[in-house]
Amino acid sequence: MSEVDVLFASLRQAADPRTVECIENVVLHGSDRELNRINALAFADQHHLDEEKTIAAFLHAARIGAFEMTWNVLCPGCGGVLDSGATLKTVVHETYHCALCAAGYEPTLDEMVEVTFTVSPRVRRIAAHDPDRLPPLEYYRQIFFSSGVDLPDDLEARFSRIQLEMIELAPGEKAFVSLQLPAQFVIIFDAVTHSAQFIDVQGEPTDERQTLSMIISRTHALNETLTLRPGSLRLTLENHTDRRVVPNVCIAGDELHDLLGRRRAFLTAKRLLTNQSFRDIYRTDTLDVDQRLKITSLTFLFTDLRGSTALYERVGDLAAFDLVRAHFRVLHEIVATEAGAVVKTIGDAVMATFPSPDRAVAAALRMREAMLRLNAEHGSDDLLLKIGIHEGPCLAVNLNDRQDYFGQTVNIASRVQGLADPNVIMTTEAIVGDAQVSEILRDSGITSASRMAELQGIGREVRIFALS
Repeated sequence: MSEVDVLFASLRQAADPRTVECIENVVLHGSDRELNRINALAFADQHHLDEEKTIAAFLHAARIGAFEMTWNVLCPGCGGVLDSGATLKTVVHETYHCALCAAGYEPTLDEMVEVTFTVSPRVRRIAAHDPDRLPPLEYYRQIFFSSGVDLPDDLEARFSRIQLEMIELAPGEKAFVSLQLPAQFVIIFDAVTHSAQFIDVQGEPTDERQTLSMIISRTHALNETLTLRPGSLRLTLENHTDRRVVPNVCIAGDELHDLLGRRRAFLTAKRLLTNQSFRDIYRTDTLDVDQRLKITSLTFLFTDLRGSTALYERVGDLAAFDLVRAHFRVLHEIVATEAGAVVKTIGDAVMATFPSPDRAVAAALRMREAMLRLNAEHGSDDLLLKIGIHEGPCLAVNLNDRQDYFGQTVNIASRVQGLADPNVIMTTEAIVGDAQVSEILRDSGITSASRMAELQGIGREVRIFALS
């Protein structure tokens, strides 16, 4: 049995067999491009697989070394990859600048950091393992642009309509290029160093030859927009790096914007951090102690058992422990199947996160039903679950050697749970105001009653909603 056979045999033991079969089939028969920076959500859609099972399968594949996981910081404008690393710990800059868009962005884990999977060289060597040997336009496709940019299969034909020139320059090499400038906005851009030069071509055409020199270096120097006239241009390009570069000259018009504007869903860092399989596998190796990464929207769900102290007194430690442990097991399963993750347990309480309010509400409704069933099975109302949900911005941090969350959103969610009565789901306006949550409540026949409440330590009244 080969090493690859051993790896996939191990993967089938850890992940969904049908998903593993699809992954193995692509490894054996897919193109090189299909195995580089795989978008797990697009892979699931293409093969008609469950998204959560697909994410889990790729995480397990990365754990055993069959695939390499990469965290890419993206430009929200053009979809280009501004930085890339093997862990989230590499996202360390307060601002990332995109030369192509001439803009800087503060990284957030919602839409600016994607997670992709590339087949390991030990499983199969692909061209992208040596990116400097990729054809220039293929480098743009496979290395520069993120998996969320839905580039067409006929990219070469489409790009040729706006491309004035594209060349390769070896380290230290200089090239002279002659081209005709049209009366449009033109960009000279290199995807390796992210160097850019903008040219606003306007005015009357000229018969005189215009000249321009551009040095491509690692400094990512920002060049001011130049104004030239339509006509002949003598362009000098110099590579002052130790790598091959692939500068291109193209027209920045509607066709380019249309190419880059086609987007598809991708696996964000936020979604992965709220994935139970990820937390189980990478629980101690996600963030550095000093990292503080922003998430613009995350949903928190807190639960607690009312009267658990009296329960231990009434039925004894052993019986109470078994009952509470069964309650934890059910809650963990529900959280995981609703695309969430348990962050931690505190006594008899659970703190969980979800990528969106609707998944948290769906989980809460299932939790309530599950506790009612457990109580019915035991013939008493011993498990009185209190649930609170809130959504908003927060920071992903490292606390007590684990990936955790910090901020007022977390505090409010915890306080809201404290106001809940047994078997009542308490939420905030941010939750019930969500369109998908409204649909869930309407379909489930759930009613809500609202009131203003002052939350301890918050310093202001908050409108809360009891779902019953």
